[in-house]
Amino acid sequence: MNLLISLMLVFFVLVALLMVLVILMQRPKSEGLGAAFGGAVTENIFGAQTTNVLVKFTTWLAGIFFALTFGLSVLYAHRGTGGESAFRRELMKQQAAPATSPAPAKTQTSPVSSPASSPNQASPASSPAPAAQPTATP
Repeated sequence: MNLLISLMLVFFVLVALLMVLVILMQRPKSEGLGAAFGGAVTENIFGAQTTNVLVKFTTWLAGIFFALTFGLSVLYAHRGTGGESAFRRELMKQQAAPATSPAPAKTQTSPVSSPASSPNQASPASSPAPAAQPTATP
């Protein structure tokens, strides 16, 4: 995967540089930077229809540029989730495994401990009062 990303990055940089060069070679209406390349040199190299050829070439380069951008973003996103999916798999294994840890043992109170120190022992004040027994009268 890293090899594919590296190759695409090299191709991406080459397309970007070529696109900059082609855009600068295009002749604007005011003969701006296009005149810096010698004015009629591009017409001599590509023919009289230079502007149409350069515009089509720029369009193709722009399409390739955006396709490479999208492809690289997908590859980088896929590479980023590789570690995350392993992390998720490990979490799923831990959740699927039954709990093997023992339950916490209850603390046993000794008979000599005071009621205030052991919360499990009920104090006599809070115990319910015994119910009154009905007495039978003869």
